[in-house]
Amino acid sequence: MGEIARIVLSVTGSDRPGLTAALSQAVLAAGGNWQAGHLSRLGGLYVGSVLVELDPARVAELESAVRAIDAQGLSVVATPAGDDPASGQGALLFELIGQDRPGIIRQVTAILAHLGANIESLASGEQTGAWGGERLFWAKVAVTLPAGVSPEAVQTALEDISGEIMVDFSFS
Repeated sequence: MGEIARIVLSVTGSDRPGLTAALSQAVLAAGGNWQAGHLSRLGGLYVGSVLVELDPARVAELESAVRAIDAQGLSVVATPAGDDPASGQGALLFELIGQDRPGIIRQVTAILAHLGANIESLASGEQTGAWGGERLFWAKVAVTLPAGVSPEAVQTALEDISGEIMVDFSFS
């Protein structure tokens, strides 16, 4: 198999039916293979990212097909993908939930950065509490850990701030 270009498409636009179909058609029209993506409605907008693999000679064709979508109201930026990190690193998945307030993600990510953990994915949102109707903030986070940092060390560090930021953590 020949050389493969890896491109990340970052997308933002007014949410409307057919945007994902148009994006997937642009990828296919350029001979690309849709490898992975995260697309969602956020703040009333259609936002996300898609990792595409294709023949390097067809990258310009992909960019042209993407510009055609942009003309239909979707902003798309094509960026060469970086290298994936080496496998074999430790991993940790955790969730948190607590009363919504500013600063929760900043404090959690500061702990992760201090420990050298790399965030692989972070999904967050709000929900209404079952009993009191209060706004609850939740997040699901997947991280890879550097050599020498155990999942237990990260768990301990996060649990140490749970009272301060008033959230409950669950780990897997």
